[in-house]
Amino acid sequence: MRALVMAVIVFYSFVTLSLLLLRWVNPVTTAVQTERRLQAWSEPKSYRKVYQFVPIDQISPALQHAVVAAEDTRFFQHHGFDWKEVQNAVEDDLDRGKSRGASTITQQLVKNLFLSTSHSFIRKGVEFAIVPLAELVLSKRRILELYLNVIEWGPGIYGAEGSAQHYFHVPARRISRDQAVDLASILPAPLRRKPGHLTEYDRIISGRMTQMGW
Repeated sequence: MRALVMAVIVFYSFVTLSLLLLRWVNPVTTAVQTERRLQAWSEPKSYRKVYQFVPIDQISPALQHAVVAAEDTRFFQHHGFDWKEVQNAVEDDLDRGKSRGASTITQQLVKNLFLSTSHSFIRKGVEFAIVPLAELVLSKRRILELYLNVIEWGPGIYGAEGSAQHYFHVPARRISRDQAVDLASILPAPLRRKPGHLTEYDRIISGRMTQMGW
């Protein structure tokens, strides 16, 4: 028990220090990027990482808006957890047997930075413990900037700049509204989806953007 308590203290001390540094320092890598590298070694299979961190001012506002509309419409209103979306997800699961995610942008950022893509109650519990700290230490603008730069957008493709260059051969600052919607639509399953293949979901995201004044 003593060793377990010490491990927890060390881990949360590391997370706290990391979050404080992330207010100013851009991450060189993330836990999920490391996980993907290890998976490629163990299978084995070819793996090439595309990752270039850019300031949020160099990411198209259309892409910023599309990602928020697709992933977390109440991002600027909640404090890390969207309890209304959690309730909706639970009701869908109970009423229709349809399971869907309710993670916020902050939750997904924490998962990418410090945890893994595994689905377990332990990982989720650790995530829930870190999210309030992330919201306390980081501004919403910085959370969004980090998120847009570290999330997966395809096999080995991380961040807005990498995805813009890979899929459309333009920098992230030049992504159009339609391209932004296409990119946002693949985020729920970036290892399987490709931009432009989900017309109905594209319409949903575009409609949300319009409703939100974008």
